Amino acid sequence: MNSPPKVTVVIPVYNREKYIAQGMESILAQTFTDFELLVIDDGSTDKSREIIRSYSDQRIRLVCNPTNLGIPRTRNKGVDLARGEYLAFLDSDDYACPNRLAKQSTFLDHHSDYVAVGTWIEWMDEEGHPLGRIKRKAVSADEISAQRLFRSGLENSTSMARTAILRRYPHNEQIDLGSDFDLWNRMAASHKLANLPEVLVYRREHAGRTTHEKASLIKNQRLEIYASQLTALGIECTDTDLERHFLLRRMQKEDFTPNRDYVEWADNWMIRLQSANRHNELYPEPAFSYVLGVFWFKTCRQAFTQAGWDAWRRFLASPLRRSVWPGLWKLAWLNMPVTLGRRRSSSIS
Repeated sequence: MNSPPKVTVVIPVYNREKYIAQGMESILAQTFTDFELLVIDDGSTDKSREIIRSYSDQRIRLVCNPTNLGIPRTRNKGVDLARGEYLAFLDSDDYACPNRLAKQSTFLDHHSDYVAVGTWIEWMDEEGHPLGRIKRKAVSADEISAQRLFRSGLENSTSMARTAILRRYPHNEQIDLGSDFDLWNRMAASHKLANLPEVLVYRREHAGRTTHEKASLIKNQRLEIYASQLTALGIECTDTDLERHFLLRRMQKEDFTPNRDYVEWADNWMIRLQSANRHNELYPEPAFSYVLGVFWFKTCRQAFTQAGWDAWRRFLASPLRRSVWPGLWKLAWLNMPVTLGRRRSSSIS
C-alpha cells in the first residue's frame, strides 16, 4: 500500500487463538475497503501469532511485542503506528458487522465537529450466537458528556476516532484494566463524541474475558477516576460515598437492593451533585440533571422490593424527579432486552 489508508483498525491480541481469526475476518469482510488492519500481538504464548500470519491479505500489518506490555501500552503503540486518518479499535475476541467501518467513517466525514463515534454493542456467546442483550449507549454529545461521572460514553471495541486526536489523548498506561473508560471520559470533557444507535459490534462472552481479580482491579481504578472527577466538581466524599456512587449504575450487576438508608443517601447525594454542577458547570445542562433523574428513578425502582411504596413516595417528593419525568418512556425503551425479530439461535458468522 503506497498511499495511506483512510482507516486503521487496531486489534491487540494476547492468547486469543480461538477467536482472533473470526475477529480479523469480520474486518476483512467490511463493505468499506480503504483500511489497514494493524494486529499487534502482545507476547502471545499460544498459536495466535501463527494464525495471524496465515492470512495473505496485503491490508494486514502484524506487529509483535517482544514481551507482554499490557492493553494500554499496546493500544498506544497501535495509535502511534496507525497510518489512517481515522482509527477504529476492535477487541480480539469480538466481531464487527460488515457495514461498521462504512457507517462510522461516513459519520466522521460529515461531522467535522465530532472527534469520535461509537455504536451499540450486543453480547454473543462463546460460539458466536447473539444473546439478545444489547448495550444501548447514549447517542448525543451532551448526554455522553453528562454521563462521564457514571459510565464510559463509548464502548472501546466499537469506537472510531480521528487518529490525530487519539495521539493527544493516549491511554493512561498506569491503568491496567479499564483505561478506555478514562480515555473516553477525558476526551468527552473537551470534545464532541457520538454513538450510532444500532448494533455494529458483537462482544463475545467467555470464561477468559473477566475474572474476579480483574473485576476487583477495574472497580478500584474506576473509584479513583470517580474521586478525581468529584474533586474537580467541588464535592468532598468519603470512601463510603464512592462505594455507593459506584453502585448507582451497577445495582443489577451487583445484585444490590437499596434499603431506605441508601435511598435517602442517593437523594441527598445527587442533589449535591446537581447543585455543585450548577456552580462549576463541568457537565452540560439540562443533560446532567436528566442523567441524575434517571439514576434516581432506577434507584427507587430497585428499592421497591425492600422499601415498598416508601421508595416511590420518596421519588415523588424529591426535586430530582422533575428532570426525568418527561422521559420515562425513553427509559422503558432503552431497557428492552431483545431486538425485535432477532433469531437468538442464529450465528453472526
